Parts: sequence; C-alpha cells; structure tokens
Amino acid sequence: MLHSPSESIVVLIDLQTRLMPAIHDGASVTAQALRLGRIARGLDVPVIGTEQNPGALGENAQEIKDLCSMTVAKHHFDATADGLFEALPEGRTRVIVAGCEAHVCVLQTAIGLLRRGLSVTLVIDAMGSRKAVDKEAAIARLNKAGAEVATVEMVAFEWLRSSQHPRFRDILQLIK
Repeated sequence: MLHSPSESIVVLIDLQTRLMPAIHDGASVTAQALRLGRIARGLDVPVIGTEQNPGALGENAQEIKDLCSMTVAKHHFDATADGLFEALPEGRTRVIVAGCEAHVCVLQTAIGLLRRGLSVTLVIDAMGSRKAVDKEAAIARLNKAGAEVATVEMVAFEWLRSSQHPRFRDILQLIK
C-alpha cells in the first residue's frame, strides 16, 4: 500500500539525548529521524514524539522536539497505553514509526497501534537498538505481525507521488 500524506502521521519514539549514545549507529538513526520529520512537516503530515521516563532518561533531542506538535511522556513501553492513541488526529490511519529502541518501545508501540486497527509502517533506517540483532529481530517480528517496512526515502517519494508535486523541489532538498 502506498503512503498518502493525508492519511499519515509520524511518531518518533524515544530519541532521547541520554539514550542515543548507547544506540548502535545512533547518530545515523537520529539524522534519519530528523530527515523523516522534516519531510513530513514539509508535506503537512503531523509529527508526534514520545519520551520514555524523561525524568530518568532525559528528553528527546531539541531538534526532535521542535519537529513534534506534541510529545507524549510515558512509562509503559507501549506508548498507546500512556495516551499516544488518544493523541493521534482523527482520520490519520497510517502511522509511520521511527525511533528507539526497536525491540522494546518501537515494537510494543507498533503492536499497540496494530491492535487498535491502524496501519503501521516501520522506517527502518530511522530505528535503532543498542544491538543490531535486536533491531533486526524487531523488524522481522513486526513485519510478520502486519507492519510494513520502508525507508525514509521510500516514504518521502510515496508521499510526493510525482516530480510535479508542488513541493517536490523543497522536499528533494531534504531527501538529498
């Protein structure tokens, strides 16, 4: 299924400053999540963030927070148990998910979203775990559970659909 900006919402999970140094290839994960968020904002796709126990793990990186219309602070690994589901705008049925840790909070949140009847796309180049094997296992498990797998560029070009899109050149600058 191709992604549509009018149906999509981006959820950036737990890209917290104290957590990211421990994430395998964490700088790249953050950079890709920022790129995804900027592309989404450029195409009027809402972006929501989550923070796992921010009192202990700190807040999301400021650049991430700036992209989000709101940030859900949570203690459950599944953000839908702490208000994420209620925070999603009506009419947005495809949740584009990125963040950390893939095998914990991303996995449990994605399963929570799937259980509530939403379509979920994992943006795998904007996801991370401390160990690569954990990320790979989470992707395989979620794909089997019904989540689609994509990259930042796949989602961006699906949102654009055509080089004649009025924002194509602006978004292309974010893609490159």
